[in-house]
Amino acid sequence: MRDNENFDRELFNIFRLFFDGEPTSFEAANTSRGDEDFREAVTVNCGSGVKYMIKLDDNDFTFPEKIDMWRKTAEEYRGLGYYCPRILPDREGNYPMVSYKGRRCVAYVEEFSPYRAAENFEGANACEYMRDAWIMTAKIASKRLSYTEYPSGYCLFDTFCPSDKTDEVLENALEWEKYSRTLPDELRPQLQKIWGLWTENRKELEKIYRGLPTSVFQADLNPTNIMLDENGKFVGVIDFNLCGKDVFLNYLFREVRAGDYEKELNALFAALKTVSGHYRFSEPEKRAALPLYRCLKPLWLEKLDGLKALGSDIPAVKAFLDETENSLTADIDFTVYMN
Repeated sequence: MRDNENFDRELFNIFRLFFDGEPTSFEAANTSRGDEDFREAVTVNCGSGVKYMIKLDDNDFTFPEKIDMWRKTAEEYRGLGYYCPRILPDREGNYPMVSYKGRRCVAYVEEFSPYRAAENFEGANACEYMRDAWIMTAKIASKRLSYTEYPSGYCLFDTFCPSDKTDEVLENALEWEKYSRTLPDELRPQLQKIWGLWTENRKELEKIYRGLPTSVFQADLNPTNIMLDENGKFVGVIDFNLCGKDVFLNYLFREVRAGDYEKELNALFAALKTVSGHYRFSEPEKRAALPLYRCLKPLWLEKLDGLKALGSDIPAVKAFLDETENSLTADIDFTVYMN
């Protein structure tokens, strides 16, 4: 293990690429997702209450051109009056490659947020702050931002980074199909029907998907990234590392997750109704809503986890599969919430 003296020396050298003066302390938080996705955020205290975050990443989706796209997107959000930390290059205007903990990392700096994350705010009204987050997202969608082709982390019919073999939706569905082969033979006809419905719907959706309206989104509205003021009111977002171009309707549907099918549908209806007050849905979007829902939701990870949790309770499994089949065949009218 590296000693603190070497650790501080590395961080001091990185700090001096961005700032003059002397830091008073460093505090590192590791948010890596395995050995191939190293991420560390270092809070730097510069004295007099001034703090910054030095971000150090070693993965295949973080590199200077993309970081600058994140910076530009954060400024678009700020331009609408929402808080986002400014992303800062080094003193020469670059996002340098640096040595850190035996790795070659790309480095950049973010302002330290003066606000608290929703997950750390006891008593915050999630329905209220998510409504405000949807309004923000609708305004970004209305801008039709088009300065990048890098996809968001929620992309469909595309891959987010070179190490991805497919999009996350198909990845989850393939896991569902794999698990379905372990279930009793008596369920085989219905399982095959569900898989056939899902694959045919995905094929038809792909024919129209790339013509749907897009913009460039922050793309990670979870409670760790949603910022609230001292009164628990929504003020903005942090963390743009999944940021990118996406179909608005896909992004909206992907961000809504609410347990069982009925709760999830009601949450989707509420989100669409909120958004439609600030964004005009096109006719192609209205036609795409149902096949998009059928592609994204029935075989998603949480649904697979729910199926697995039923174990060998065949009547319960059958009832769950009936719900799954219904979500792939029911004529759900999303358009009434999109006007």
